[in-house]
Amino acid sequence: MPTNIAIPALDGEGSIPVYCARPAGTARAAILVIPEIFGVNAGIAAKCDAWADLGYLAIAPDIFWRFAPGSELNPDIEAEFKQAIDNMMQFSADDGVKDIEACAKHVRHAEGVEKVGVVGFCLGGRLAYMASTRTDVDASVGYYGVMIDQMLNEAHAIARPLMLHIPTGDHFVGPDAQAAIHAELDPHPRVTLHDYPGLDHGFAATSGGRRNEEGAQLADKRTQEFFAENLG
Repeated sequence: MPTNIAIPALDGEGSIPVYCARPAGTARAAILVIPEIFGVNAGIAAKCDAWADLGYLAIAPDIFWRFAPGSELNPDIEAEFKQAIDNMMQFSADDGVKDIEACAKHVRHAEGVEKVGVVGFCLGGRLAYMASTRTDVDASVGYYGVMIDQMLNEAHAIARPLMLHIPTGDHFVGPDAQAAIHAELDPHPRVTLHDYPGLDHGFAATSGGRRNEEGAQLADKRTQEFFAENLG
């Protein structure tokens, strides 16, 4: 796993291993990159590096550090995909949000970077949504977030801008779940939803069989513009 620093968890729980990519000069803002169920693998590190190239301090926490530290899994290998599902089943999303809060606190106080955004994928997309309802991060983006439809009762607490990328062919987030998300969040003044007709879960993965190049580039362009507008 390419983690290279550690950040103190809240309440003295321990230290969160993270991958940190730094910009060449002063960071314009910080972006927390929350991984899929496959951990901080080479694809997530590449996303951090890309944000650093755009002038952001980018940090990806190992969200499974409490029980499966160092998990770095390949979704195209069946055994590793099954291990990722097992990790997800053990995972506490409440702990994940606490870790996002710890990382935001670290970049603001230890790194001196005031503005903090969150971008997450799959399980990380759910955590990005939860960060928008439970933390004071400045902006959040979720790609194909799972189980958001089961947490729409928190939507009233969204106080900062949130963007969600929704592939309509997502076999983990079906049509009923997508309809519920749209019904609740379309009217919300701080929320922007983008549908990607026919695309499936994982379409914006950095590499591998799930990536859709056209869809990934469009979603990433929208995300970059969103953070430029809301983080500076």
